[in-house]
Amino acid sequence: MKTEIPWDVYPRPQLRRESYVNLNGVWEFAAAKPGQSPDYSQTVTVPYPVGSQLSGVTETFPEDTVLWYRREVRLDAAPAHGRLLLHCGGVDQQAEVYVDGERVGALSTLEDTVELPPSACFVLDLAATDRLSEGIVPYGKQRYDRGGMWYTPYSGFWQTVWLELVPENYVKALRFTAIPGGVRIEAEGVRDGEIVCEGRTYPLSGGTAEVCPPEPEFWSPEHPRLYAFTLTAGEDVVASYFALRTLEIRTVDGVPRLCLNGKPYFFHGLLDQGWWPDGLSTPKEPADYERDILAMKRLGFNTLRKHIKVEPEIFYYDCDRLGMAVFQDMVNNGRYRFFHDTALPTVGFQRLRCPAREKNRAFRWSFLNHMEHTVRTLAAHPCIVYWTIFNEGWGQFDGSAAYDRLRALDQSRFIDTTSGWFRDSKTDVESRHVYFRKFRLPRAKKPVVLSEFGGCSLREPGHCLYEKNYGYRKMENREAFAAALAQLYRDEILPAIPKGLCAAIYTQLSDVEEETNGLLTYDRAVCKIRPETLDAVTEAVRAANR
Repeated sequence: MKTEIPWDVYPRPQLRRESYVNLNGVWEFAAAKPGQSPDYSQTVTVPYPVGSQLSGVTETFPEDTVLWYRREVRLDAAPAHGRLLLHCGGVDQQAEVYVDGERVGALSTLEDTVELPPSACFVLDLAATDRLSEGIVPYGKQRYDRGGMWYTPYSGFWQTVWLELVPENYVKALRFTAIPGGVRIEAEGVRDGEIVCEGRTYPLSGGTAEVCPPEPEFWSPEHPRLYAFTLTAGEDVVASYFALRTLEIRTVDGVPRLCLNGKPYFFHGLLDQGWWPDGLSTPKEPADYERDILAMKRLGFNTLRKHIKVEPEIFYYDCDRLGMAVFQDMVNNGRYRFFHDTALPTVGFQRLRCPAREKNRAFRWSFLNHMEHTVRTLAAHPCIVYWTIFNEGWGQFDGSAAYDRLRALDQSRFIDTTSGWFRDSKTDVESRHVYFRKFRLPRAKKPVVLSEFGGCSLREPGHCLYEKNYGYRKMENREAFAAALAQLYRDEILPAIPKGLCAAIYTQLSDVEEETNGLLTYDRAVCKIRPETLDAVTEAVRAANR
């Protein structure tokens, strides 16, 4: 009987090979003190994080605990040549890698790779550690004393762990740059080969090829056109895809606008925090992403702001192929201060000097390193149109320097340096958060983005994990919830679009733990509004984007 493997999909859709071995499933597990030998008396299910129901280990361990994972790996045959790579999509926060008891490398927070000794059979041990309270490694909205806007903490592996056999010289990464009529593809790690795209062959020379499809079609949420291709370089063969689209800021009718494919485009979106009641950071199956995306498209939305979290690449692939623009946040680190970061700005003190309180070099280096890793990992996905660096002052230090660093990494996307308040001069947009007052379009020399608003709260009996209810405007029933939502768009958002509002991000896609301000319940079983509630909004957005 074959054991079902959770998350048995290729974890890196833009760099696919045939030599793929998924290591998800049941591993031996032990929690030990530093220096203590693991006894492996438990089991854990990967890729669900420790602390979640789906992992089978719901306990929250002290910070000095080492979480040990072990499994025997048996391949069809020993690699005769080439390299055997261990990949991990995400671990909280780092892990040491051992093969047959010998340390061979380490894995870090985001997608990472370790080369293993070539063997057909070996014992793999992974030792994960998590020091959440230090706040140095970006941690997002986890906190030990969860509640309100803070969520249950998790540790260990929370994305797919997998093996791949590659030749001695292999394609390590693909980078895409728009050129007139097509795209320039750079293949890191190889020099010569060929690309076959839709029946046409393009030479790869010096690691670069220019692919110009006849009668090119541009990607948009309404027309998510992807071009599949195969790249062959020596013994290495990879499958991938790209899209054609342009992003720029233009002044149209005297107003600065965000433009997609040469035309003003209104990004009608939702805050999406990517949390799940049974898996915390990780849904039960990858198809849950598709269900969320399609549910929001049915309600007329074309954008998701992925809030203070980086998802597995399958999420971005689904946005690419289904047609959903993504505003991608960097993940916060540092210390959050409610009075300075939320209370004062909420009542209007948004221009106070925000001190560079993260003076510790370790905090700064970690954030910037994570930002660079995020961009390099996700930059090939056409759905991502917008980067957010700092959110509401949390962890903010030198916005201008961070902007320059990000712009050097990515010339093509919009950058929101400070979402909400404590604005910096170096940013592409005027980004505002408005919850407790009526939104009025500010006079601005840059495109105006309402990057958070709304937050109407409605508890659905039988679909809430906790008794406490966290939200901004509490509604008694679905009728009141739908009426408040429709009025908010009718009175504040729609009139601002022709005057210059370029994007509006409603809070939020789903409930999260005590937060009940989602359009979907936390378990995704109930949608609190009918599509017709926002018909007028959907039609106005479509008209603006024609």
